[in-house]
Amino acid sequence: MSDFVVYPHAALSSKADPRPVDAQMVEAGERLLAAAEAVQAYGLAAAHLGLDEPLVVISVAPASEPRDYRVLYNPEVSQLAGGSEMGMEGSVSLPGIEVPLPRAVWAEVQFDDADGKRQTRRFEGFVARVVQHEIDQMNGIFFLQRLSRLKRDTALRKFAKLGQRG
Repeated sequence: MSDFVVYPHAALSSKADPRPVDAQMVEAGERLLAAAEAVQAYGLAAAHLGLDEPLVVISVAPASEPRDYRVLYNPEVSQLAGGSEMGMEGSVSLPGIEVPLPRAVWAEVQFDDADGKRQTRRFEGFVARVVQHEIDQMNGIFFLQRLSRLKRDTALRKFAKLGQRG
């Protein structure tokens, strides 16, 4: 799918402010869900489509199982586990690049459903990593920002080389 913005697009560093769920936001959620399904992403934030909407799509299935998507409107992490673990992360907006990052082993997230009803759900393991990554993105924090400058520069050089070969 060629509709994804590519790093360093401005949408990737822009925070989407929470607001009441409305028809425009639900339509954006449907677009994001279709995009996730098309590329079988584990998760996406609206910013990946260049949209300034406070929503993410995540698969709640373990990485080894078929995707099972949920659209989370106005999501926010309300609690994180004290412990973390390293895991590989990448982005459709920086294809071909994956880096190891620490994330909490579980995350409790509050979000609205399509009807605007507030929900709370605890995610664990890989799904917790995905939801933290996508909520970061919704808040304007691209995953490379969680790296040291040296590791970030190395990842960006690799990405530039991939582009030259593509």
